[in-house]
Amino acid sequence: MKRNAYFDNAKLFLIFLVVFGHMIQPFTEGSSGVNTLYLWMYTYSMPAFIFLAGFFAKGSGDKKYIINLAKKLLIPYLIFQALYSGYYLMIGKSSWQTGIFEPHWSLWLLFSLFSWHILLMLFKKIPPIIGVVTAVSLGIGIGYIDDVGHAFSLSRTFAFFPYFLTGYWLTKDHVMFVKRRAIKITGIFVMLIVGLLIYNAPDINSGWLLASKSYADLSVPVYGGATRLLVYDTSTMMAISVLSWIPTKNYELTALGERTLYVYLLHGFFIQFFREADLFKVNNMLDIFGLGILSALIVLVLSSRPIMLIWEPLIECSVSYFRKTFNKYS
Repeated sequence: MKRNAYFDNAKLFLIFLVVFGHMIQPFTEGSSGVNTLYLWMYTYSMPAFIFLAGFFAKGSGDKKYIINLAKKLLIPYLIFQALYSGYYLMIGKSSWQTGIFEPHWSLWLLFSLFSWHILLMLFKKIPPIIGVVTAVSLGIGIGYIDDVGHAFSLSRTFAFFPYFLTGYWLTKDHVMFVKRRAIKITGIFVMLIVGLLIYNAPDINSGWLLASKSYADLSVPVYGGATRLLVYDTSTMMAISVLSWIPTKNYELTALGERTLYVYLLHGFFIQFFREADLFKVNNMLDIFGLGILSALIVLVLSSRPIMLIWEPLIECSVSYFRKTFNKYS
């Protein structure tokens, strides 16, 4: 698919939010302002990110496609599961030892991405509306299984699948509809109202937005389905509101939106070190601004060409970028 500046800008913005969200998460308990910002961002950041992943999931689903998909997602998952285990041990993190099917921290996304593509082979044979309604029903239903959780990324796979499937069915024209003036103006009010609601309800469990726990674990074993449906509605409105303000212009940094996988897989080495070393304190909003700048620098570094040269063999199981660079200067 031909690259479009809007989508690269969106992916770059969203990967920044992922890094920034992980950066400020340890400080949410001590500040209502930080907690509000964190929860506000997570109402839309992962849903929008997964929606875009689904938008670009236009593969055929044949045997060759599945093999390439496993090469692209499962092999890097196994590699980074081992790398993070060793790294956690080195920095003294207690959770370094875990099973191969218990994804370390952010690695759940690779496992879920593979699963979503497999589910897509079935769901693309179903009419779009029926398929999305079924996906939402599965996402709601999975929360009632008490033992569901991090293993195999099962909870998140089903809970976030509706966003992926919706992205698959929408066209570029459908997505660009959000750029209409009325939607952008409405989006401002949606973002403000959701922010105020979160600020005035500080006891919201972030587990509802992270979708990694059952309703029993979230202490709502009976009415958890209704709560998840509310989360779906809120996240959808927030994602539309935010995406409506993403610029369509091609900027100097726009091309970095092609390299979000590098940032996603590698930023944990920074974040986990910062957390274990307890390097930062947050006493005011200026400190938050500083962490935002640091997050932006991490994104810039991890999406740079030297990082691609070094990590491409492990992340993409390829040396195509190295080969292109070598041919260019040879």
